[in-house]
Amino acid sequence: MALENVKDSIENIKIDSTFINDIINGIYDWVRVIDRDNNIIYMNKAMREAFKNYRPGDKCYKVVCKDYPCENCISRKAVFEGETQKKEEIIGGRIYSVMSSPVKNSKGEIIAVVEVLHDITEIKNMQNKIIQQNKKLMDDLKIAKKMQCNFLPKHLPEDKIDFSFIYKPCETLGGDFLDIFNIDDDHVGLYIADVSGHGVSASMLTMFLRSTINKSMPSPAHTLKNLYTDFNRSGFDSDMYITVFYAIIDLKNRRMIFSNAGHNVPPVVFNKNRFELLRVPGIPISNWMDEPTYEDRVIDLQKGDRLFFSTDGIVEIRNKDGEQFGEERLLNILLNDDSEPSSILARIVDSAGEFSSAKSFDDICDDITMALIKIK
Repeated sequence: MALENVKDSIENIKIDSTFINDIINGIYDWVRVIDRDNNIIYMNKAMREAFKNYRPGDKCYKVVCKDYPCENCISRKAVFEGETQKKEEIIGGRIYSVMSSPVKNSKGEIIAVVEVLHDITEIKNMQNKIIQQNKKLMDDLKIAKKMQCNFLPKHLPEDKIDFSFIYKPCETLGGDFLDIFNIDDDHVGLYIADVSGHGVSASMLTMFLRSTINKSMPSPAHTLKNLYTDFNRSGFDSDMYITVFYAIIDLKNRRMIFSNAGHNVPPVVFNKNRFELLRVPGIPISNWMDEPTYEDRVIDLQKGDRLFFSTDGIVEIRNKDGEQFGEERLLNILLNDDSEPSSILARIVDSAGEFSSAKSFDDICDDITMALIKIK
């Protein structure tokens, strides 16, 4: 029934020049037809009302207050090239998108061009506002990145440990974080963390971690429990969380006490004659339960021991076949290289970049954080 009504409507409409003219006059955009000599031979109603002093027969460039053809005349270009041309033009302080298309007769000869001018002033203004806002946002992100990087480790007891790290965020701001700091003359605290997500929200969690974690408590487990409590008081969403491995090294007695809040990459203690994964259970810093428990564990250290800490970014790097870099490749480098920590980390970077076929290590899109400590 509906199809029959459509057929009846089509039959009742007389498709003639008057009907076509009514359609074009109903268009909000300006429409005009220009012959090969730049003369206006047609203007629709919207354009006639906007330019009351101009009529068919006038030169097209007179409408835009010029005494000669436009230098970038797309109508002439449409005539010569036989293809639709586009440009933007400012008319009366407004910005217009102009599209000029060739009109051909039955012999295929181009006899005129039809131009459609669409007012895009508001769109352009909005684009400019977005560009300015994005510029301000990028400036703010650069400042935030500088602040985040300034919080990374700097001053350490170099007479007792050798320490090196790599911190590469996927975006301007990262969701990984690490810190190593002096507690007193004989103790060094360190932690490595991975927060949910990337970018600004993730970086805010790293700042919360750094500003909230209590560096004076002798028990990493108690420190993580207090951090969990403070996190819940702050009202973070349930999809936000932080995994943290926290340890305190007793440099005098060469012992390390450590605890874990859900960090899924266990640190490694190794030398030529030993290899230990520092596994300990613990829920991430989150609001997933009321009373989590954290456990302290102790390990004795020896002169020459190395401690490797990382987030999952390095082991999850993939090659073109979807294969992960994995723990085995990582451990193979660690266990077969006796050079200084900075050199070993550089070798890991080179190996991961070669594995992934990335043009550079910076092109690998994931937060990657690693640290290597050598006990002197």
